[in-house]
Amino acid sequence: MTQDLGSTIPTRANWAEEAVTTAAAEEAQNPHAGAEHLTREEQVLARIAKARSRKAKIKEERVTLSHGAGGKATQTLIEAVFLDAFRNPVLEQLEDGAQLAMAWADGGTGRLAFTTDSYVVSPLFFPGGDIGDLAVNGTVNDLAMCGARPLYLSCGFILEEGFPVADLQRIVASMAAAAAAAGVQIVTGDTKVVERGKADGCYLTTAGVGVLERPVVLSAAAAKPGDVVLVSGPIGDHGITVMLARGELDISADIVSDTAPLHEITAGLLDAAGEGVRLLRDATRGGVATICNEVAVASQVAVVLDEAALPVRPVVNGASELLGIDPLYVACEGRLVAVVAPEQADAALAALHAHPLGDGAAAIGTIKDDPPGLVLLRTAFGGTRIVDLLVGDPLPRIC
Repeated sequence: MTQDLGSTIPTRANWAEEAVTTAAAEEAQNPHAGAEHLTREEQVLARIAKARSRKAKIKEERVTLSHGAGGKATQTLIEAVFLDAFRNPVLEQLEDGAQLAMAWADGGTGRLAFTTDSYVVSPLFFPGGDIGDLAVNGTVNDLAMCGARPLYLSCGFILEEGFPVADLQRIVASMAAAAAAAGVQIVTGDTKVVERGKADGCYLTTAGVGVLERPVVLSAAAAKPGDVVLVSGPIGDHGITVMLARGELDISADIVSDTAPLHEITAGLLDAAGEGVRLLRDATRGGVATICNEVAVASQVAVVLDEAALPVRPVVNGASELLGIDPLYVACEGRLVAVVAPEQADAALAALHAHPLGDGAAAIGTIKDDPPGLVLLRTAFGGTRIVDLLVGDPLPRIC
């Protein structure tokens, strides 16, 4: 088992330590006036901020699995390649979906949300779901995180030669059921077949369109000191379920994926808390920790989490300890993170609890003004540690 873990679970990113070392060397050559009056902690934070402010640059010559993991490597790939080439005001927001203002020929106006996603989960079928309902729910959820009511989806199938037709029918039936449950229609799509061994059975790409019916504008850059961080239920269920379903590790656990559509619970939250909701994100790749880092950087605030408040099922916590990973970084497919104004936090939490998917909702942290750009975790032992972005993903191919 040790050999398997070593091949699938990368070490924790040490980018902060490297940044401090590099900045210290640069500062030794070019001393900054006034730096000698800063405390050691202030110097470390200043060096981290300087390292983060540098323009993203890919050092690798080839794409690696870490570039698709949702962490630091993914962020660098997006900023250095895609954002640099496609730059525009909508894309620069880097939200779960694009929020678009529309003007119709008859003079009417409106707002739409548009999103796209791909699914390469392995295995295709796992306890609680499969690649089909995962694709539908994931796209519905990305639209819901924009504050939209999902309407229409597209789906592209990339199938491998030799893929069982019965499995394809099972996936399609699962997608149809998920679409019906979410109240959306799959209205267009595409199918491609590649040679045997080139697609791991089946890959899916979905896109979705929804309508923004509320005036609220949700953004990772909208968080303010005093805001409360909420999560809609226990975290880490999906990632651990998929990892154990692969059968590579001799671990069994009574757990199923949390894959589910979040549009209804999101609507209830927005109705209850209104413009007090600053941000909504579904905690997929990179988990809750990655979302909190995105908020901290975009809003230039500190996100302070309380370890004792994190809702983690005992079975997920136990499996995570055996695998040597932190549940904060494990993907969910039916959980959302919300940042809410303090005066609306109680109403927002009550709205989450009122929905079946929000039975385990909890307030897990607060937004502070210092140190900006960082996520801190108050541990059960009374200490505090920085929660960094990971470079890669401890659980690849989970969505």
